[in-house]
This record gives sequence, C-alpha cells and structure tokens, in this order.
Amino acid sequence: MTDNAEARDAFKNRCNNAARTLASCVGYSISRISFEAFAEEDSLEITLREGPWKPDVVVSLSHLHHVSVDKPPQIAGSFIDEISLIHLPALPHSWPADAAGRIRRFDGLCELAWLRIVGPTELDAVASIVTVYTATSDERAAMVQSPLG
Repeated sequence: MTDNAEARDAFKNRCNNAARTLASCVGYSISRISFEAFAEEDSLEITLREGPWKPDVVVSLSHLHHVSVDKPPQIAGSFIDEISLIHLPALPHSWPADAAGRIRRFDGLCELAWLRIVGPTELDAVASIVTVYTATSDERAAMVQSPLG
C-alpha cells in the first residue's frame, strides 16, 4: 500500500522540490530558451543565470500541453521578477483558478506541472514531465582550476 501512495505522490513531490529550487531564482535572468517540437514529445528548456558565482538553473519540460512566451520589444535583459512551478493534479482534484484557462481538463489527463516566469519576458508552460537541475556556470567552470593541472 505504501508503494502505491508513494507512486501517486512522486510527481507532486518532484514539483514541490522544483518549486523550492526555483524560488531562489528571483533576480536571475533567462539566458536561453530552447523549444523542440517532435511528433510525440515536445520539449522546452530554460536556462537561468545570475552570474559566475551562483549556479545556473535549468528547467526542462517535456510532453508540453501549453507554451506561451511574451517578449516585449526593445527591453534589454530578461530578469525574473517572479517564478513559480505549481503541481496540477489529475481529476477529480481541483486546480488553481488561473490554470483553468491554459489547458482543457478531461478524464484521463495526467497530472501536470505549470511553470510561470514573470519579468520583462513572461513565460507560461504546462507539461507532464519536469526536471530542474543546477550546474556551475560556464564562466565559473572556466575559472576553477582542474586538480590535474
């Protein structure tokens, strides 16, 4: 019975962990957005960067159900004022009111993750697979001396 409960909560826990990581990214900038569309699996990857002494954060979304990017013209930089990742459970559980207009719900729709980035560039995406990871920025990696010399 425990395995079933853990399996049911696994995606929700992944979303909650990702949300905690992303909460520290207010003030970062969007350095890259990569979108790939394939017949069976669309993907979106967003790289967030603040500088060489903070880790880059990469958000990878797959099996996209909704993507919207609004970039106003003539604004330099794409810093982040707000960022959130919200778990959207399967029916019959409710969703936040703001999520309802982004995707149509139906029986059999899996649980989803809703990423929202607000700043000069606004990004809104809903996907069924989410991964958030951190990496040493390229600048810092170039500065760190290898133990091999």
